[in-house]
Amino acid sequence: MSDVWILVLGMALVTFLSRYPVLVILGRIPLPAAILDALQYVPVAVLTAICVPMIFRPGGGWFLDPTSPYLAGGLATVLVAWYCRQLLLTLLVGMSVFFLWKWLWSV
Repeated sequence: MSDVWILVLGMALVTFLSRYPVLVILGRIPLPAAILDALQYVPVAVLTAICVPMIFRPGGGWFLDPTSPYLAGGLATVLVAWYCRQLLLTLLVGMSVFFLWKWLWSV
């Protein structure tokens, strides 16, 4: 078995063992409604924390160039998501604007 597979399996094991006990304990006790309501915002917060640095800092420094495909794709994605609230359409429009913008400014 190669070192890469050992590393991947080790990371999977550590991730599983660090999260499973918490899920088992929380699955047996009822949580207050306020906590359940707050947990609904976790996916949005995590996605925002991942995407915002990629949009505004693709090269490591602050980057607000109007020719940036990251900025154009991100803005298009936010607008479509806010207006339509359809995941597939949002992904298609965001990726299309990103690649079109990248192609237009590279020609």
